[in-house]
Amino acid sequence: MQIPLIDLTKQYMNLKDSIDKVMIRVAESSQYISGPEVKSFELELADYLGCKHAISCGNGTDALAISLKALGIGAGDEVITSPFTFFATAEAISIVGATPVFVDVDPGTYNLNPSLIEKKINKKTKAIMPVHIFGQPADMEPIVDLAEKYGLYIVEDACQAIGAEYHGVKAGTIGDIGCFSFFPTKNLGAFGDGGLIVTNNDEIASIVRGLKAHGSGHAGLLAYKSLNQGLVDSDVLNGLNDQSAKYYNYLVGYNSRLDEIQAAILRIKLKYLDRWNDARRGLASNYNKKLKETSLVLPEVLRNLKEVVHLYVLQTENRKDLVEFLNNKGISTGVYYPVPLHLQKVYEHLNYSIGDFPVSEYLSNRTLALPLYPEMSEVEQNYIIECIQKFESE
Repeated sequence: MQIPLIDLTKQYMNLKDSIDKVMIRVAESSQYISGPEVKSFELELADYLGCKHAISCGNGTDALAISLKALGIGAGDEVITSPFTFFATAEAISIVGATPVFVDVDPGTYNLNPSLIEKKINKKTKAIMPVHIFGQPADMEPIVDLAEKYGLYIVEDACQAIGAEYHGVKAGTIGDIGCFSFFPTKNLGAFGDGGLIVTNNDEIASIVRGLKAHGSGHAGLLAYKSLNQGLVDSDVLNGLNDQSAKYYNYLVGYNSRLDEIQAAILRIKLKYLDRWNDARRGLASNYNKKLKETSLVLPEVLRNLKEVVHLYVLQTENRKDLVEFLNNKGISTGVYYPVPLHLQKVYEHLNYSIGDFPVSEYLSNRTLALPLYPEMSEVEQNYIIECIQKFESE
């Protein structure tokens, strides 16, 4: 039996008729950028997440970088985040000219350890960027308390956690601004790249809309006015439509847009997201139940959370041997993440060393993702579990 880490083909085949129909509809409309599909998708996501503004963009990395820039974060500033995450989290901080400051994670949830954050806060600190890793929300209450105490922004990296909830509130909508990714393997995945920025703050939303489109036109003007206390002559755009106004630039921004085809596909998939996330939780629960007697360290879930299990990640002291054994049985696995961010070559100049974040380093050598996707059959999961049990008994 061959079992992939995630099976995107099964998901497509289940929705093939609906997806093919909307792709043809977009093609026939000849509206490929910033059309009705994107506008409708943004409204539907805002409603689903329970937030005021949902602004689509090109990808999750852009979402993070644009968010930071919209908050005025740049050179000389510091942003506290996790070293146990995908590179884009810290990369976005560096892209805007700021410095990522790492804080170790909790060994059970893999999320930022709130008790370690305060000692890293100084005059240069402008924001905390918690990552809702693998689909489980970070412990946000103490992070919000710290942000309020020191006057810091919270930028939620919710790229792996769409639909997850913390105390009944959707992940990504708790802080000042939240970021999502629609990379194909995400719980809500496009047929290419895509991203989203959410906020309940009107001014931040205005700046984001300006920055994502070259800082131009009416959106660029509004963003400029927000950042410069209204000190700009806006008469030049009076009477100009969006097509003409786009040639007037007010900020150096980004070219970061979700296209119509991706938005149309995501609108179809959004209708199934809660059902898919329920299936993921059920599969994770079954793994937990059937593997609890093994030597594997299973993931922990905090109380009052609703995780979405983007990845089912456990720990093993025999990762290399288990990966090889499962691979020989036709079972794919994934290692997330083999090198913590503070030890990446690109961050040598930050002068971190082995031992600085022992939990993240420990996890990087022991974590392993098992196959998990909503369409996984009981037969497939039982085969994986039986193979692991056999490995453990040898």
